Amino acid sequence: MAVSPIGGAVKALQLELKKIQEEPVEGFRVNLINDENLFEWEVAIFGPPGTLYEGGYFKAHMKFPNDYPYNPPSVKFISKMWHPNVYENGDVCISILHPPIDDPQSGELPSERWNPTQNVRTILLSIISLLNEPNTFSPANVDASVMFRKFKDSKGRDKEYENIIRKQVQDTKKDAERDGVTVPTTLQEYCVSIKPKPHDDVDFYDDDDYVGDDDDEDDDDEDDYYAEDDDDSGNGGES
Repeated sequence: MAVSPIGGAVKALQLELKKIQEEPVEGFRVNLINDENLFEWEVAIFGPPGTLYEGGYFKAHMKFPNDYPYNPPSVKFISKMWHPNVYENGDVCISILHPPIDDPQSGELPSERWNPTQNVRTILLSIISLLNEPNTFSPANVDASVMFRKFKDSKGRDKEYENIIRKQVQDTKKDAERDGVTVPTTLQEYCVSIKPKPHDDVDFYDDDDYVGDDDDEDDDDEDDYYAEDDDDSGNGGES
């Protein structure tokens, strides 16, 4: 029997949520807004050390369509975010979140847009990368883009952009304290070593969909898998 689009989306989101929670990735954490609704997630993005956003705890909501992963989720910051690629209402505007259609007028290549191989992890790593290296060619917030260019062109002497970001970072610390979260401020704290948990309590996997402890996999294959995962957990991403 064919799987319905919404059934496929539920399964995909269950798999992604479990993987992220069991194998944390540096720079963010995720939770469901409501345990009964897999289609709305709360995301917390930590400001990368060594950037204007260092020490920040920026919260956002991700909403997934019923046909995920064939179409992208939307991402909206609920924390104040002054950034060239974030609308003033908090909506994030980056290529990876645009539907996979051919739109020559957008100036984007189809390969830059969403495709079903993308996932929550690649989206969030792209946003983290974008924080310190915004795309000012097609900004969502023109004023923030102009201000950022002045900041960069002056090599930091024009402080207007920096001052706004620093204030927003400071404001987010109240949310972190309220949520009982210690925000990483050094690279050592920021980088997470993956420590996968055993698949003991699996409620929504089919036997064919995951590799359990009893599968006849040799140790070398398992080591290669996690080595590849570590290599992909940096802050690089499309902008």
